[in-house]
Amino acid sequence: MTSPHVFLVAAERSGDLLGAGLARELRTLTDGAVLLSGIGGSAMAEQGIVSAMPIDGLNILGWIDGLRAYKRVKAAVATAVEAIIAARPDTVVLIDSWGFTLRVARGVRAIDPGIRLVKYVGPQVFATRPGRAEVLAASVDELLTILNFDGPYYQPHGLPVTFVGNPTLERLPTGDGAAFRARHGIEAEKQVLVVLPGSRPSEIRRMAGPFVKALQRLTERYPDLRLVLPVADPVAGQVDAVIAANPVLKTAIRVGEDEKADAFAAADVALACSGTVVTELATAGVPTVASYKLGWITWGLVRAFNLLKTPHISLVNIAANARIIPEVIQLACTGDNLAAAVEPLLDSGERRAEMSTRLKAVTAELRGTGQASRRAAEAVLAGIGFNPAP
Repeated sequence: MTSPHVFLVAAERSGDLLGAGLARELRTLTDGAVLLSGIGGSAMAEQGIVSAMPIDGLNILGWIDGLRAYKRVKAAVATAVEAIIAARPDTVVLIDSWGFTLRVARGVRAIDPGIRLVKYVGPQVFATRPGRAEVLAASVDELLTILNFDGPYYQPHGLPVTFVGNPTLERLPTGDGAAFRARHGIEAEKQVLVVLPGSRPSEIRRMAGPFVKALQRLTERYPDLRLVLPVADPVAGQVDAVIAANPVLKTAIRVGEDEKADAFAAADVALACSGTVVTELATAGVPTVASYKLGWITWGLVRAFNLLKTPHISLVNIAANARIIPEVIQLACTGDNLAAAVEPLLDSGERRAEMSTRLKAVTAELRGTGQASRRAAEAVLAGIGFNPAP
C-alpha cells in the first residue's frame, strides 16, 4: 500500500484539536503519502482537511440537549456516513463525541463492513455506564485510548486497545506569564484568577450565572484581583454577551485561545468548568477549582439510576483517586460555594504551591512517554498494514 487513505471525524473543538495532531503525524510518518479527508473544524482545516460538513451544533452533552437536537444530529450522521462511503477510505478514525461517532460507526459498518473503524478516545466507562465498553467493542475494530487505566474495561469484550497517551498534556506550550502580565498591564504583585466557564453552548448557559456571582463576591473581597478569560472559539459570541451583560466582567481581560498558555502561566488560581481545560490547567500546575452542572432532568436520571461510578468528575482526581482539585457540582454549584472554594487558594501561597506540585505529578503519569499523537498515527497505519520507513 503506497497511499493509505484515512478519514478523520471530529464533532467538537477538543476532538478537532486531536484530529489536527493526528493528521500532522500521519503526514510525517508517511512522508506526505497519506491521503487525508474528514469532518472537523478549524484546527483540522489548518492541516489541510476540508470538512465534508460543518460541525456547528454537534457539540452536545446530556440526554435532554441530545433529544432537543435529535433531528439535527440524525441528519448530520446521515451526511457523515454518506461522505465516508463516497470517500472509500481504508480507515475511519472516530474522535471522542460518543453519541455522534457511535452512530456514524454503525452507519458505516452497515453499508461497508470492509472499512476499518478506529475509535480515538473511549467513553468514560470508568465513571459512568460501563456497558458502553461492550457497545463500542461491537461497533469498531480498535480503540486508541488516552488513559492508561482504560484497557481492563474493554478486554473482556475482545476490543483491541492501544494506550497512546494524552495529547492534551503535550499540546499546551510552556507559557510566558511575565510577558502576559506585561502585555496586559498586570502588576507583578497582583493576583490573577483565570476564569473558564466552558467550551460548549450548554455549559455557558448553565455556568455563567454561578460564575458571575462568584466573581462578584471575590472581587469585593479582593479588589486588586485581576480576572482573565481565555475564550474558546466555538463559544466566543456567547461569552462576549455574558461579559457585556455583567459589570463585574467589564474590566476582565478577555483573550483568545492563542494566549491561553501565557494566561495559565500568569495565573495564581483558576476557576473552570470541568473538562479538557482542567487537565490542561493541571498540566501547567495551576491551582484550580472545577465545577459543573448538568440539566436538571439529566442530573435526576444520573442520580435515579446511579450512573456516576466515581466520586470525582475531574480526570486528574480520578487518576489520583483523591480530591486534589476542589469540585463544586450541581446543587452545590452556587456563586457563594464557588467563591468559598477559590478563597483559600487566593489566601495561601503554601496551599497553591502544594496543589501545583501534586497536579504536575499526576499529569506526568497521564502523559505517558510522550508523543501521543505520533503513537496514535503509528497505530492507525499499522492497522491498515502500512509500515512507515525507518
